[in-house]
Amino acid sequence: MGTYKCCLIFKRRYRWTDAPPPEDVRSLFAQHSGGTATMGADGLRRYLESTGTDPDLDADAEAERLLDQIRQAQRVRVPRVGRPLLGIDDFHRFLFSDDLNPPLRRPQVHHDMAAPLSHYYVYTGHNSYLTGNQLSSDCSDVPIIKALQRGVRVIELDMWPNSAEDDINILHGRTLTTPVSLLKCLRSIKEYAFVASPYPVIITLEDHLPPELQDKVAKMVLEVFGNILYYPQEEHPKELPSPEDLKGRVLLSTKPPKEYLEAKAAGTIKDGDAEANPGKGGTDDDAAWGKEVPDFKTEIQFAKQEDDALDDDDEEEDEQQIQQHLAPQYKHLITIRAGKPKGGTTSDALKSDPNKVRRLSLSEQELAKAVVNHGTEIVRFTQRNLLRIYPKGTRITSSNYNPFIGWVHGAQMVAFNMQGYGRALWLMHGFYKANGACGYVKKPDFLMQSEPEVFDPKKQQPVKKILKVKVYMGDGWRMDFKQTHFDQYSPPDFYARVGIAGVPADSIMKKTKAIEDNWVPVWGEEFSFELTVPELALLRVEVHEYDMSEKDDFAGQTVLPVAELQPGIRAVALCDRKGNKYPNVKLLMRFEFESV
Repeated sequence: MGTYKCCLIFKRRYRWTDAPPPEDVRSLFAQHSGGTATMGADGLRRYLESTGTDPDLDADAEAERLLDQIRQAQRVRVPRVGRPLLGIDDFHRFLFSDDLNPPLRRPQVHHDMAAPLSHYYVYTGHNSYLTGNQLSSDCSDVPIIKALQRGVRVIELDMWPNSAEDDINILHGRTLTTPVSLLKCLRSIKEYAFVASPYPVIITLEDHLPPELQDKVAKMVLEVFGNILYYPQEEHPKELPSPEDLKGRVLLSTKPPKEYLEAKAAGTIKDGDAEANPGKGGTDDDAAWGKEVPDFKTEIQFAKQEDDALDDDDEEEDEQQIQQHLAPQYKHLITIRAGKPKGGTTSDALKSDPNKVRRLSLSEQELAKAVVNHGTEIVRFTQRNLLRIYPKGTRITSSNYNPFIGWVHGAQMVAFNMQGYGRALWLMHGFYKANGACGYVKKPDFLMQSEPEVFDPKKQQPVKKILKVKVYMGDGWRMDFKQTHFDQYSPPDFYARVGIAGVPADSIMKKTKAIEDNWVPVWGEEFSFELTVPELALLRVEVHEYDMSEKDDFAGQTVLPVAELQPGIRAVALCDRKGNKYPNVKLLMRFEFESV
Protein backbone atom coordinates (compact mmCIF):
# COMPACT_ATOMS: atom_id res chain seq x y z
CA MET A 1 0.00 0.00 0.00
CA GLY A 2 2.86 2.34 0.82
CA THR A 3 4.44 1.72 -2.58
CA TYR A 4 1.13 2.45 -4.32
CA LYS A 5 0.84 5.85 -2.60
CA CYS A 6 4.39 6.69 -3.55
CA CYS A 7 3.63 5.99 -7.20
CA LEU A 8 0.62 8.30 -7.09
CA ILE A 9 2.71 11.13 -5.65
CA PHE A 10 5.40 10.49 -8.25
CA LYS A 11 2.96 10.66 -11.15
CA ARG A 12 1.30 13.82 -9.82
CA ARG A 13 4.57 15.65 -9.31
CA TYR A 14 6.54 14.73 -12.36
CA ARG A 15 3.96 14.12 -15.05
CA TRP A 16 4.43 17.49 -16.67
CA THR A 17 2.00 17.26 -19.57
CA ASP A 18 -0.17 14.93 -21.60
CA ALA A 19 0.42 17.01 -24.74
CA PRO A 20 3.27 15.92 -27.03
CA PRO A 21 6.38 18.08 -27.34
CA PRO A 22 5.85 21.03 -29.73
CA GLU A 23 7.40 20.73 -33.17
CA ASP A 24 10.00 23.39 -32.29
CA VAL A 25 11.15 21.23 -29.36
CA ARG A 26 11.41 18.18 -31.64
CA SER A 27 13.48 20.16 -34.14
CA LEU A 28 15.84 21.40 -31.43
CA PHE A 29 16.27 17.89 -30.11
CA ALA A 30 17.05 16.51 -33.56
CA GLN A 31 19.50 19.32 -34.23
CA HIS A 32 21.51 18.84 -31.05
CA SER A 33 21.28 15.06 -30.78
CA GLY A 34 22.70 14.66 -34.26
CA GLY A 35 19.48 13.18 -35.52
CA THR A 36 19.63 10.21 -33.16
CA ALA A 37 16.93 9.11 -30.72
CA THR A 38 18.92 10.11 -27.62
CA MET A 39 20.95 13.07 -26.38
CA GLY A 40 23.91 13.00 -24.01
CA ALA A 41 25.99 15.66 -22.26
CA ASP A 42 27.64 16.77 -25.50
CA GLY A 43 24.29 17.44 -27.16
CA LEU A 44 22.94 19.27 -24.15
CA ARG A 45 26.12 21.33 -24.00
CA ARG A 46 25.70 22.28 -27.66
CA TYR A 47 22.13 23.32 -26.95
CA LEU A 48 23.13 25.49 -23.97
CA GLU A 49 25.86 27.20 -26.02
CA SER A 50 23.45 27.85 -28.90
CA THR A 51 21.00 29.69 -26.63
CA GLY A 52 23.68 31.74 -24.89
CA THR A 53 22.61 30.31 -21.53
CA ASP A 54 24.91 31.68 -18.83
CA PRO A 55 27.89 32.18 -21.18
CA ASP A 56 30.31 32.55 -18.28
CA LEU A 57 29.59 29.03 -17.04
CA ASP A 58 31.56 25.93 -17.99
CA ALA A 59 29.19 24.44 -20.57
CA ASP A 60 30.39 20.85 -20.06
CA ALA A 61 30.04 21.07 -16.28
CA GLU A 62 26.63 22.70 -16.63
CA ALA A 63 25.46 19.98 -19.02
CA GLU A 64 26.53 17.28 -16.58
CA ARG A 65 24.86 19.09 -13.69
CA LEU A 66 21.61 19.46 -15.59
CA LEU A 67 21.66 15.82 -16.67
CA ASP A 68 22.14 14.78 -13.07
CA GLN A 69 19.20 16.94 -11.92
CA ILE A 70 17.02 15.62 -14.74
CA ARG A 71 17.88 12.06 -13.75
CA GLN A 72 16.96 12.74 -10.12
CA ALA A 73 13.70 14.50 -10.96
CA GLN A 74 12.53 11.94 -13.48
CA ARG A 75 13.96 8.79 -11.85
CA VAL A 76 15.75 8.02 -15.12
CA ARG A 77 17.32 4.58 -15.07
CA VAL A 78 21.01 4.93 -15.86
CA PRO A 79 23.08 1.92 -16.96
CA ARG A 80 26.10 1.12 -14.84
CA VAL A 81 28.40 1.72 -17.78
CA GLY A 82 28.29 4.84 -19.97
CA ARG A 83 26.79 8.31 -19.67
CA PRO A 84 23.07 8.89 -19.21
CA LEU A 85 21.06 9.58 -22.36
CA LEU A 86 17.91 11.67 -22.76
CA GLY A 87 15.02 10.97 -25.10
CA ILE A 88 12.74 13.59 -26.65
CA ASP A 89 10.28 13.41 -23.72
CA ASP A 90 13.14 13.89 -21.23
CA PHE A 91 14.37 16.91 -23.19
CA HIS A 92 10.84 18.33 -23.24
CA ARG A 93 10.55 17.92 -19.47
CA PHE A 94 13.89 19.65 -19.04
CA LEU A 95 12.70 22.63 -21.12
CA PHE A 96 9.43 22.72 -19.16
CA SER A 97 11.21 22.87 -15.78
CA ASP A 98 11.39 26.41 -14.37
CA ASP A 99 14.08 25.22 -11.94
CA LEU A 100 16.33 23.80 -14.66
CA ASN A 101 15.40 26.13 -17.53
CA PRO A 102 14.23 29.51 -16.13
CA PRO A 103 13.43 32.53 -18.33
CA LEU A 104 15.83 34.88 -16.54
CA ARG A 105 19.57 34.69 -16.25
CA ARG A 106 21.00 33.03 -13.18
CA PRO A 107 20.01 35.01 -10.05
CA GLN A 108 23.21 36.85 -9.27
CA VAL A 109 24.20 40.50 -9.13
CA HIS A 110 25.75 41.55 -12.43
CA HIS A 111 25.36 45.34 -12.50
CA ASP A 112 28.20 47.66 -11.51
CA MET A 113 27.46 48.37 -7.84
CA ALA A 114 30.26 50.88 -7.25
CA ALA A 115 28.50 54.03 -8.49
CA PRO A 116 26.78 56.54 -6.15
CA LEU A 117 23.30 55.64 -4.88
CA SER A 118 21.74 58.18 -7.23
CA HIS A 119 22.65 55.90 -10.16
CA TYR A 120 20.26 53.15 -9.04
CA TYR A 121 16.57 52.42 -8.84
CA VAL A 122 15.83 51.22 -5.30
CA TYR A 123 13.03 48.85 -4.28
CA THR A 124 10.97 51.26 -2.14
CA GLY A 125 8.02 50.75 0.18
CA HIS A 126 5.43 53.30 1.32
CA ASN A 127 3.85 53.29 4.80
CA SER A 128 5.64 50.00 5.33
CA TYR A 129 4.04 49.34 8.71
CA LEU A 130 0.41 49.11 7.51
CA THR A 131 -1.21 45.69 7.26
CA GLY A 132 -4.05 46.78 4.96
CA ASN A 133 -5.89 49.97 4.03
CA GLN A 134 -4.61 53.45 4.80
CA LEU A 135 -7.35 54.46 7.26
CA SER A 136 -8.17 51.69 9.69
CA SER A 137 -5.77 48.75 9.36
CA ASP A 138 -3.40 47.68 12.11
CA CYS A 139 0.16 48.93 12.23
CA SER A 140 2.67 46.12 12.70
CA ASP A 141 6.22 45.00 12.06
CA VAL A 142 4.88 42.00 10.08
CA PRO A 143 4.51 43.83 6.73
CA ILE A 144 7.97 45.30 7.28
CA ILE A 145 9.38 41.80 7.69
CA LYS A 146 7.54 40.54 4.60
CA ALA A 147 8.82 43.45 2.54
CA LEU A 148 12.43 42.82 3.59
CA GLN A 149 12.05 39.12 2.84
CA ARG A 150 10.90 40.03 -0.67
CA GLY A 151 13.97 42.22 -1.16
CA VAL A 152 12.54 45.72 -0.52
CA ARG A 153 15.39 48.06 0.42
CA VAL A 154 13.56 51.21 1.57
CA ILE A 155 11.27 51.01 4.59
CA GLU A 156 9.10 54.00 5.56
CA LEU A 157 8.10 54.72 9.15
CA ASP A 158 5.74 57.49 10.32
CA MET A 159 6.86 58.63 13.79
CA TRP A 160 4.41 60.22 16.23
CA PRO A 161 4.50 60.87 20.00
CA ASN A 162 2.50 58.41 22.09
CA SER A 163 -0.39 59.68 24.19
CA ALA A 164 1.91 60.49 27.12
CA GLU A 165 4.34 62.20 24.73
CA ASP A 166 7.26 60.32 26.28
CA ASP A 167 7.78 57.64 23.60
CA ILE A 168 7.45 57.09 19.86
CA ASN A 169 4.68 55.27 18.02
CA ILE A 170 4.55 54.26 14.38
CA LEU A 171 1.15 54.89 12.80
CA HIS A 172 -0.61 56.68 9.97
CA GLY A 173 -1.30 60.01 11.62
CA ARG A 174 -4.84 61.21 12.34
CA THR A 175 -6.40 57.99 11.11
CA LEU A 176 -7.89 54.99 12.91
CA THR A 177 -4.79 52.84 12.39
CA THR A 178 -3.57 51.21 15.60
CA PRO A 179 0.06 51.99 16.50
CA VAL A 180 3.14 49.80 16.82
CA SER A 181 6.21 50.89 18.74
CA LEU A 182 9.21 52.31 16.93
CA LEU A 183 11.54 50.05 18.91
CA LYS A 184 9.75 46.91 17.73
CA CYS A 185 9.98 48.06 14.10
CA LEU A 186 13.67 48.89 14.39
CA ARG A 187 14.48 45.51 15.93
CA SER A 188 12.62 43.67 13.17
CA ILE A 189 14.41 45.72 10.51
CA LYS A 190 17.75 44.74 12.00
CA GLU A 191 16.81 41.05 12.15
CA TYR A 192 15.53 40.80 8.57
CA ALA A 193 17.45 43.57 6.78
CA PHE A 194 19.79 41.31 4.86
CA VAL A 195 17.96 37.99 4.51
CA ALA A 196 17.19 38.68 0.83
CA SER A 197 20.01 41.04 -0.16
CA PRO A 198 23.33 42.21 1.27
CA TYR A 199 22.85 45.73 -0.05
CA PRO A 200 21.90 48.68 2.17
CA VAL A 201 18.53 49.19 3.80
CA ILE A 202 17.34 52.80 3.88
CA ILE A 203 14.82 53.85 6.53
CA THR A 204 12.82 56.90 5.48
CA LEU A 205 11.39 58.62 8.53
CA GLU A 206 8.27 60.78 8.42
CA ASP A 207 8.99 62.89 11.46
CA HIS A 208 6.23 64.40 13.62
CA LEU A 209 8.29 64.63 16.82
CA PRO A 210 9.48 67.42 19.13
CA PRO A 211 13.28 67.70 19.59
CA GLU A 212 13.31 65.77 22.89
CA LEU A 213 11.75 62.72 21.21
CA GLN A 214 14.06 63.10 18.21
CA ASP A 215 16.90 62.69 20.67
CA LYS A 216 15.24 59.52 21.96
CA VAL A 217 14.99 58.23 18.39
CA ALA A 218 18.73 58.80 17.96
CA LYS A 219 19.49 56.75 21.07
CA MET A 220 17.17 53.93 19.96
CA VAL A 221 18.69 53.80 16.50
CA LEU A 222 22.23 53.68 17.86
CA GLU A 223 21.31 51.05 20.42
CA VAL A 224 19.52 48.77 17.95
CA PHE A 225 21.81 49.01 14.91
CA GLY A 226 25.16 49.68 16.53
CA ASN A 227 28.03 49.53 14.04
CA ILE A 228 25.85 48.55 11.07
CA LEU A 229 24.33 52.05 11.12
CA TYR A 230 26.02 54.23 8.53
CA TYR A 231 26.13 57.99 8.82
CA PRO A 232 28.43 60.50 7.11
CA GLN A 233 31.41 62.04 8.80
CA GLU A 234 30.94 65.30 6.91
CA GLU A 235 27.75 67.27 7.33
CA HIS A 236 27.08 67.83 3.62
CA PRO A 237 28.63 65.13 1.44
CA LYS A 238 28.93 66.09 -2.23
CA GLU A 239 28.18 62.57 -3.38
CA LEU A 240 26.30 59.62 -1.93
CA PRO A 241 28.17 56.36 -1.25
CA SER A 242 27.69 53.35 -3.50
CA PRO A 243 25.60 50.23 -2.75
CA GLU A 244 28.86 48.27 -2.71
CA ASP A 245 30.37 50.58 -0.08
CA LEU A 246 27.19 50.29 2.01
CA LYS A 247 26.82 46.50 1.96
CA GLY A 248 25.40 45.28 5.26
CA ARG A 249 24.64 48.80 6.45
CA VAL A 250 21.46 50.61 7.49
CA LEU A 251 21.05 54.34 6.89
CA LEU A 252 18.48 57.00 7.67
CA SER A 253 16.76 59.44 5.37
CA THR A 254 14.38 62.10 6.60
CA LYS A 255 13.08 65.46 5.61
CA PRO A 256 13.59 68.41 7.97
CA PRO A 257 10.70 68.10 10.45
CA LYS A 258 8.54 71.03 11.39
CA GLU A 259 8.37 71.89 15.04
CA TYR A 260 5.90 69.45 16.58
CA LEU A 261 3.66 72.02 18.31
CA GLU A 262 3.50 74.12 15.16
CA ALA A 263 2.51 71.10 13.09
CA LYS A 264 -0.04 70.02 15.69
CA ALA A 265 -1.63 73.45 15.81
CA ALA A 266 -1.72 73.85 12.04
CA GLY A 267 -2.86 70.29 11.39
CA THR A 268 -0.41 69.96 8.53
CA ILE A 269 0.06 66.63 6.80
CA LYS A 270 3.59 65.41 6.28
CA ASP A 271 4.40 64.25 2.77
CA GLY A 272 0.84 64.82 1.65
CA ASP A 273 -0.18 61.34 2.74
CA ALA A 274 -0.34 61.23 6.51
CA GLU A 275 -4.06 61.75 6.46
CA ALA A 276 -6.50 60.56 3.82
CA ASN A 277 -9.93 62.10 3.38
CA PRO A 278 -12.60 59.40 3.41
CA GLY A 279 -14.94 61.77 1.61
CA LYS A 280 -12.82 61.52 -1.53
CA GLY A 281 -13.81 57.95 -2.22
CA GLY A 282 -12.45 54.58 -1.14
CA THR A 283 -12.02 52.86 -4.48
CA ASP A 284 -8.98 53.58 -6.64
CA ASP A 285 -8.43 53.18 -10.35
CA ASP A 286 -6.50 49.94 -10.10
CA ALA A 287 -7.82 48.52 -6.84
CA ALA A 288 -9.63 45.65 -8.55
CA TRP A 289 -7.79 42.78 -10.21
CA GLY A 290 -9.40 43.43 -13.56
CA LYS A 291 -8.34 47.07 -13.99
CA GLU A 292 -5.35 47.82 -16.19
CA VAL A 293 -2.43 49.91 -14.97
CA PRO A 294 -3.19 53.49 -16.06
CA ASP A 295 -1.03 54.64 -18.95
CA PHE A 296 1.09 57.49 -17.64
CA LYS A 297 0.13 59.69 -20.61
CA THR A 298 -3.39 59.59 -19.20
CA GLU A 299 -2.11 60.40 -15.72
CA ILE A 300 -0.16 63.39 -17.02
CA GLN A 301 -3.19 64.64 -18.95
CA PHE A 302 -5.31 64.37 -15.81
CA ALA A 303 -2.73 66.28 -13.81
CA LYS A 304 -2.69 69.07 -16.41
CA GLN A 305 -6.33 69.72 -15.61
CA GLU A 306 -5.40 70.49 -12.04
CA ASP A 307 -3.44 73.40 -10.60
CA ASP A 308 -0.01 73.48 -12.26
CA ALA A 309 1.73 74.78 -9.15
CA LEU A 310 3.31 72.17 -6.88
CA ASP A 311 1.71 72.27 -3.46
CA ASP A 312 4.86 71.73 -1.48
CA ASP A 313 4.11 73.77 1.60
CA ASP A 314 3.88 70.51 3.56
CA GLU A 315 7.20 69.34 2.18
CA GLU A 316 10.77 69.86 3.28
CA GLU A 317 11.91 73.04 4.97
CA ASP A 318 15.10 74.87 4.14
CA GLU A 319 18.49 74.16 5.67
CA GLN A 320 18.19 76.95 8.23
CA GLN A 321 15.13 75.32 9.75
CA ILE A 322 16.95 71.98 9.86
CA GLN A 323 19.53 73.52 12.12
CA GLN A 324 16.85 75.06 14.34
CA HIS A 325 14.57 72.09 14.93
CA LEU A 326 16.67 68.93 14.72
CA ALA A 327 18.10 67.45 17.87
CA PRO A 328 21.90 67.59 17.39
CA GLN A 329 22.62 63.85 17.64
CA TYR A 330 19.58 62.96 15.53
CA LYS A 331 20.67 65.35 12.79
CA HIS A 332 24.14 63.78 12.76
CA LEU A 333 22.71 60.32 12.00
CA ILE A 334 20.86 61.36 8.83
CA THR A 335 22.71 60.21 5.71
CA ILE A 336 20.19 61.19 3.03
CA ARG A 337 18.77 64.58 3.85
CA ALA A 338 15.55 65.78 2.35
CA GLY A 339 15.25 69.43 1.54
CA LYS A 340 13.95 72.02 -0.90
CA PRO A 341 15.70 75.24 -1.87
CA LYS A 342 13.98 78.52 -1.08
CA GLY A 343 11.48 79.58 -3.67
CA GLY A 344 8.41 77.58 -4.45
CA THR A 345 8.46 76.91 -8.15
CA THR A 346 9.09 73.53 -9.70
CA SER A 347 12.35 74.79 -11.18
CA ASP A 348 13.49 75.89 -7.72
CA ALA A 349 12.65 72.47 -6.27
CA LEU A 350 14.70 70.77 -8.99
CA LYS A 351 17.84 72.88 -8.64
CA SER A 352 20.93 70.83 -8.00
CA ASP A 353 23.57 72.11 -5.58
CA PRO A 354 27.09 71.03 -6.68
CA ASN A 355 28.26 71.14 -3.06
CA LYS A 356 25.71 68.74 -1.57
CA VAL A 357 23.16 66.10 -2.46
CA ARG A 358 19.62 65.76 -1.16
CA ARG A 359 16.36 63.90 -1.51
CA LEU A 360 13.19 65.46 -2.89
CA SER A 361 9.75 63.88 -2.43
CA LEU A 362 6.82 64.39 -4.79
CA SER A 363 3.40 62.78 -4.83
CA GLU A 364 2.38 60.91 -7.96
CA GLN A 365 0.13 63.86 -8.85
CA GLU A 366 2.90 66.41 -8.30
CA LEU A 367 5.22 64.39 -10.52
CA ALA A 368 2.57 64.18 -13.25
CA LYS A 369 2.26 67.98 -13.16
CA ALA A 370 6.00 68.52 -13.09
CA VAL A 371 6.85 66.35 -16.11
CA VAL A 372 4.63 68.45 -18.38
CA ASN A 373 7.13 71.32 -18.53
CA HIS A 374 10.13 70.12 -16.52
CA GLY A 375 10.91 66.61 -17.75
CA THR A 376 14.58 67.19 -18.59
CA GLU A 377 15.09 69.15 -15.35
CA ILE A 378 13.87 66.12 -13.40
CA VAL A 379 16.22 63.81 -15.28
CA ARG A 380 19.14 66.16 -14.62
CA PHE A 381 18.23 66.47 -10.93
CA THR A 382 18.17 62.69 -10.49
CA GLN A 383 21.66 62.27 -11.92
CA ARG A 384 23.12 63.42 -8.58
CA ASN A 385 20.17 63.68 -6.17
CA LEU A 386 17.47 61.27 -5.08
CA LEU A 387 13.83 61.67 -6.08
CA ARG A 388 11.14 59.85 -4.15
CA ILE A 389 7.61 59.46 -5.53
CA TYR A 390 4.78 58.42 -3.23
CA PRO A 391 1.10 57.47 -3.77
CA LYS A 392 -1.59 60.12 -3.59
CA GLY A 393 -3.50 60.35 -0.31
CA THR A 394 -6.78 59.14 -1.80
CA ARG A 395 -5.40 55.63 -2.38
CA ILE A 396 -7.23 54.49 0.72
CA THR A 397 -7.30 50.84 -0.34
CA SER A 398 -3.48 50.80 -0.59
CA SER A 399 -3.56 50.61 -4.38
CA ASN A 400 -0.70 51.91 -6.52
CA TYR A 401 0.05 53.93 -9.65
CA ASN A 402 1.98 53.47 -12.90
CA PRO A 403 5.65 53.38 -11.82
CA PHE A 404 7.08 54.13 -15.27
CA ILE A 405 6.38 57.84 -15.07
CA GLY A 406 8.94 57.95 -12.26
CA TRP A 407 11.41 55.45 -13.70
CA VAL A 408 11.66 57.07 -17.14
CA HIS A 409 12.51 60.39 -15.46
CA GLY A 410 15.22 58.79 -13.31
CA ALA A 411 13.34 58.71 -9.97
CA GLN A 412 15.20 56.27 -7.76
CA MET A 413 12.58 55.76 -5.04
CA VAL A 414 9.22 55.00 -6.63
CA ALA A 415 7.42 54.16 -3.38
CA PHE A 416 4.63 51.56 -3.42
CA ASN A 417 2.11 50.20 -0.96
CA MET A 418 3.61 46.71 -0.70
CA GLN A 419 0.64 45.53 1.38
CA GLY A 420 -1.70 46.25 -1.54
CA TYR A 421 -2.33 44.13 -4.62
CA GLY A 422 -3.02 44.60 -8.31
CA ARG A 423 -1.27 44.92 -11.64
CA ALA A 424 0.80 48.00 -10.72
CA LEU A 425 2.37 46.08 -7.83
CA TRP A 426 3.02 43.10 -10.14
CA LEU A 427 5.08 45.48 -12.28
CA MET A 428 7.07 46.64 -9.25
CA HIS A 429 7.84 43.07 -8.16
CA GLY A 430 8.79 42.11 -11.72
CA PHE A 431 11.09 45.11 -12.22
CA TYR A 432 13.16 44.14 -9.18
CA LYS A 433 13.71 40.57 -10.34
CA ALA A 434 16.56 42.15 -12.29
CA ASN A 435 20.18 42.21 -11.09
CA GLY A 436 19.88 39.10 -8.96
CA ALA A 437 16.80 40.48 -7.17
CA CYS A 438 19.12 42.42 -4.85
CA GLY A 439 16.79 45.44 -4.64
CA TYR A 440 19.08 47.77 -6.60
CA VAL A 441 18.88 48.13 -10.39
CA LYS A 442 21.36 50.37 -12.15
CA LYS A 443 19.71 53.09 -14.20
CA PRO A 444 20.23 52.99 -17.99
CA ASP A 445 23.21 54.97 -19.23
CA PHE A 446 21.02 57.35 -21.24
CA LEU A 447 19.49 58.69 -17.99
CA MET A 448 22.94 59.54 -16.62
CA GLN A 449 24.25 61.40 -19.69
CA SER A 450 24.34 65.19 -19.88
CA GLU A 451 26.17 65.46 -23.21
CA PRO A 452 25.28 66.24 -25.91
CA GLU A 453 22.00 66.78 -24.08
CA VAL A 454 19.96 65.40 -21.21
CA PHE A 455 17.49 62.66 -22.11
CA ASP A 456 14.03 64.03 -22.89
CA PRO A 457 11.30 61.50 -22.00
CA LYS A 458 8.81 63.38 -24.19
CA LYS A 459 10.73 62.74 -27.40
CA GLN A 460 9.71 59.72 -29.43
CA GLN A 461 12.63 57.29 -29.48
CA PRO A 462 13.49 55.02 -32.43
CA VAL A 463 12.83 51.29 -32.17
CA LYS A 464 15.97 49.64 -30.76
CA LYS A 465 14.94 46.00 -30.49
CA ILE A 466 12.19 43.65 -31.47
CA LEU A 467 11.16 40.98 -28.98
CA LYS A 468 9.42 37.92 -30.38
CA VAL A 469 7.48 35.83 -27.88
CA LYS A 470 5.94 32.46 -28.69
CA VAL A 471 3.50 30.88 -26.25
CA TYR A 472 3.52 27.12 -26.81
CA MET A 473 1.48 25.62 -23.99
CA GLY A 474 0.69 25.61 -20.28
CA ASP A 475 0.27 23.04 -17.53
CA GLY A 476 0.00 22.63 -13.77
CA TRP A 477 -3.51 23.94 -13.05
CA ARG A 478 -4.88 20.44 -12.60
CA MET A 479 -2.37 19.96 -9.77
CA ASP A 480 -2.73 23.36 -8.09
CA PHE A 481 -6.52 23.87 -8.38
CA LYS A 482 -9.60 21.84 -7.58
CA GLN A 483 -11.28 20.18 -10.54
CA THR A 484 -14.29 22.48 -10.23
CA HIS A 485 -12.37 25.72 -9.57
CA PHE A 486 -12.85 27.23 -13.03
CA ASP A 487 -15.94 25.42 -14.24
CA GLN A 488 -18.38 23.24 -12.34
CA TYR A 489 -19.05 20.82 -15.18
CA SER A 490 -16.21 20.90 -17.74
CA PRO A 491 -12.44 21.51 -18.07
CA PRO A 492 -11.35 25.16 -18.30
CA ASP A 493 -11.03 27.33 -21.42
CA PHE A 494 -7.64 29.02 -20.94
CA TYR A 495 -6.22 31.93 -22.91
CA ALA A 496 -2.98 33.87 -22.37
CA ARG A 497 -2.39 37.62 -22.38
CA VAL A 498 1.14 38.68 -23.31
CA GLY A 499 2.47 42.20 -23.59
CA ILE A 500 4.88 44.92 -22.66
CA ALA A 501 4.77 47.47 -19.83
CA GLY A 502 7.10 50.40 -20.33
CA VAL A 503 7.10 53.82 -21.92
CA PRO A 504 3.83 54.62 -23.72
CA ALA A 505 5.23 53.78 -27.16
CA ASP A 506 6.17 50.27 -26.00
CA SER A 507 3.14 49.43 -23.83
CA ILE A 508 0.70 46.97 -25.37
CA MET A 509 -1.16 43.77 -24.53
CA LYS A 510 -2.11 40.95 -26.90
CA LYS A 511 -3.85 37.63 -26.31
CA THR A 512 -4.10 34.12 -27.65
CA LYS A 513 -7.26 32.32 -28.61
CA ALA A 514 -9.04 30.41 -25.85
CA ILE A 515 -8.49 26.63 -25.88
CA GLU A 516 -11.74 24.98 -24.92
CA ASP A 517 -12.15 22.23 -22.35
CA ASN A 518 -8.49 21.46 -21.68
CA TRP A 519 -6.37 21.51 -18.54
CA VAL A 520 -3.26 21.49 -20.77
CA PRO A 521 -3.83 24.28 -23.31
CA VAL A 522 -1.68 24.26 -26.45
CA TRP A 523 -1.69 27.67 -28.14
CA GLY A 524 1.38 27.80 -30.37
CA GLU A 525 0.96 31.53 -31.05
CA GLU A 526 3.73 34.06 -31.60
CA PHE A 527 3.72 37.81 -30.90
CA SER A 528 6.15 40.55 -31.87
CA PHE A 529 6.89 43.68 -29.82
CA GLU A 530 8.84 46.74 -31.01
CA LEU A 531 10.79 48.32 -28.15
CA THR A 532 12.01 51.92 -28.08
CA VAL A 533 13.29 51.74 -24.49
CA PRO A 534 14.09 48.04 -23.96
CA GLU A 535 16.23 48.89 -20.91
CA LEU A 536 13.08 49.64 -18.89
CA ALA A 537 10.59 47.30 -20.57
CA LEU A 538 8.79 44.55 -18.65
CA LEU A 539 7.21 41.46 -20.18
CA ARG A 540 3.71 40.90 -18.80
CA VAL A 541 2.19 37.41 -18.90
CA GLU A 542 -1.27 36.52 -17.63
CA VAL A 543 -3.54 33.50 -18.06
CA HIS A 544 -7.32 33.69 -17.69
CA GLU A 545 -10.16 31.24 -18.07
CA TYR A 546 -12.83 32.39 -20.49
CA ASP A 547 -16.34 32.54 -19.07
CA MET A 548 -19.19 33.30 -21.43
CA SER A 549 -21.69 34.39 -18.79
CA GLU A 550 -19.52 35.84 -16.03
CA LYS A 551 -16.21 37.64 -15.55
CA ASP A 552 -13.23 35.62 -16.77
CA ASP A 553 -11.36 33.78 -14.02
CA PHE A 554 -7.80 34.64 -13.09
CA ALA A 555 -5.37 31.73 -13.63
CA GLY A 556 -1.89 33.16 -13.07
CA GLN A 557 0.50 35.99 -13.86
CA THR A 558 4.13 36.98 -13.91
CA VAL A 559 6.18 40.02 -14.90
CA LEU A 560 9.75 39.67 -16.18
CA PRO A 561 12.38 42.35 -16.95
CA VAL A 562 13.02 42.21 -20.71
CA ALA A 563 16.72 43.02 -20.27
CA GLU A 564 17.16 39.84 -18.20
CA LEU A 565 15.35 37.41 -20.52
CA GLN A 566 17.37 34.48 -21.81
CA PRO A 567 16.68 33.70 -25.46
CA GLY A 568 15.37 30.30 -26.43
CA ILE A 569 12.58 28.03 -25.22
CA ARG A 570 12.00 28.57 -21.49
CA ALA A 571 9.69 27.50 -18.69
CA VAL A 572 7.86 30.47 -17.17
CA ALA A 573 6.39 29.89 -13.70
CA LEU A 574 3.20 31.79 -12.88
CA CYS A 575 2.17 33.44 -9.62
CA ASP A 576 -1.11 34.16 -7.87
CA ARG A 577 -2.62 37.62 -7.44
CA LYS A 578 -0.43 38.31 -4.41
CA GLY A 579 2.76 37.45 -6.27
CA ASN A 580 3.28 34.03 -4.68
CA LYS A 581 4.55 31.37 -7.06
CA TYR A 582 2.23 28.46 -7.81
CA PRO A 583 3.83 25.07 -7.12
CA ASN A 584 3.19 23.68 -10.61
CA VAL A 585 1.53 26.20 -12.95
CA LYS A 586 3.83 27.26 -15.78
CA LEU A 587 3.99 28.09 -19.46
CA LEU A 588 6.40 26.92 -22.15
CA MET A 589 7.52 30.00 -24.11
CA ARG A 590 10.21 31.09 -26.54
CA PHE A 591 12.02 34.44 -26.56
CA GLU A 592 13.94 35.88 -29.50
CA PHE A 593 15.55 39.30 -29.91
CA GLU A 594 16.17 41.14 -33.16
CA SER A 595 18.27 44.30 -33.38
CA VAL A 596 17.03 47.12 -35.56
